[in-house]
Amino acid sequence: MKKENIKLIGVTALIFAIAGFLVYYVIENPTDSMVERMLSSENIIKALREHIVMVGVSMAGAMLIGIPGGILLSRPRFYYIGKVFENIVNVGQTVPSLAILALFYTILGLGFNTAVFAIWLYSILPILRNTFAGITSISDEIIESARGMGMTNRRILRKIELPLAAPIIVTGIRTAIVINVGTATLATFIGAGGLGDLIVTGLSIRRNMIIVTGAGLSALLAIILDFWIGQLKLRLIK
Repeated sequence: MKKENIKLIGVTALIFAIAGFLVYYVIENPTDSMVERMLSSENIIKALREHIVMVGVSMAGAMLIGIPGGILLSRPRFYYIGKVFENIVNVGQTVPSLAILALFYTILGLGFNTAVFAIWLYSILPILRNTFAGITSISDEIIESARGMGMTNRRILRKIELPLAAPIIVTGIRTAIVINVGTATLATFIGAGGLGDLIVTGLSIRRNMIIVTGAGLSALLAIILDFWIGQLKLRLIK
């Protein structure tokens, strides 16, 4: 059996296992009116929609800035600046996501826009770093051969550098999107909603079912998105 098929079966089994656990937990545990109200279909769909929108908007912005930024820093005239910036980015990635949200809350206030901006900034780092690393890891001999064939710098970028660096760039996107899903649960602390609302509400009123539902849906979303991006990476490698 092919490795891709084994991975597909494994991820599918994991998704069904988490979903099955959620269903079993809900069936086996009695509910009260508060739990029923919080876990109504309207509340769950609203929280899930807010979470997906936060992830989608911040990831789109991160790719629009991170990929061109990584390309720019990989150019010969900016190479050493790019190396310094890469080290700064690596240090920046160690800053806790909650600290990033708290910092921008003090500057921009509460709400969805503040959460998206903070998550967007946090998601840029792995994309920019991997774009820079992917392009600069290409052998100089390959670039010189392309120049010897009369290719311009723009054509080399489009036809050689980006295709060869694509798997590493996609790995950065994959890392960013998983971080993004987890960080978005913390956006509830600045009034941005999302699945974090269910987790925090469940903690505050001591209802494990609400906590498990919010955490389980976040885990499922991260696994599904990670799997889809992984499939894209496999297609690029082929």
